[in-house]
Amino acid sequence: MDVNSKTNSKESEAFPETRKTIPFRNHLMNRPIKILAVGSSLREGSYSTLAAKLALDLSKNYGAVTNFLDLRHTKLPIYDPDDSSQNIQGARHLVEWADAYVLASPDYHGSMSGALKNFLDHFWEEFAGKTFGYICASHEKGLTAMDQMRTTVRQCYGWSLPYGISIDGEQDFNDRGEISNILLNRRLRMLARDLVVYGSLIRGQFLQDIIEDDLSDTFAARYKSLLQEQEALVTE
Repeated sequence: MDVNSKTNSKESEAFPETRKTIPFRNHLMNRPIKILAVGSSLREGSYSTLAAKLALDLSKNYGAVTNFLDLRHTKLPIYDPDDSSQNIQGARHLVEWADAYVLASPDYHGSMSGALKNFLDHFWEEFAGKTFGYICASHEKGLTAMDQMRTTVRQCYGWSLPYGISIDGEQDFNDRGEISNILLNRRLRMLARDLVVYGSLIRGQFLQDIIEDDLSDTFAARYKSLLQEQEALVTE
């Protein structure tokens, strides 16, 4: 299901507070933050994918530039560390493009989807200094699934928002795919705002760190050689 400006209009009519947004710009970055949402459910009409698209649209109100990667349609091969010929360039381009991410997954027996775990295995090198938000479709809050996402991101030197969003299908959406739970709407709006603001601060500082001459006191030192081409994105 494609969430577009028409959906945003409907949400604004149902929940007027969504109109009260202020674009954010971090002084360490000379451009808007770029956010990529990753939908990892292979089910048509996935609620976690729908919520991720809504969060992405809300982030635009705070000045973000966005993209969406749907693993239902972008089939990644099973990660093989010994096979450098795997065709994943389209997804890699989006991952490298992004400053921050929304990871969305169904709760499968207390864990994230296999598609999301495979995605994280493929692209772990690109996550350092980037901020992540989490959405999980679950009848049991999805806490363990989101904890596993955080653990993987932490191991890759990424940063996580200190909360995630759990959604419960028909409890939170009507049969037209519109949010029926005002609390969920507020949580998605909070996620969108926080990902723009904190994601910009963390990414801006990380990019600033990698152009400093002395990086001995920051974890960014190990990424200097990989990210020097991004110096142009940092305001001197």
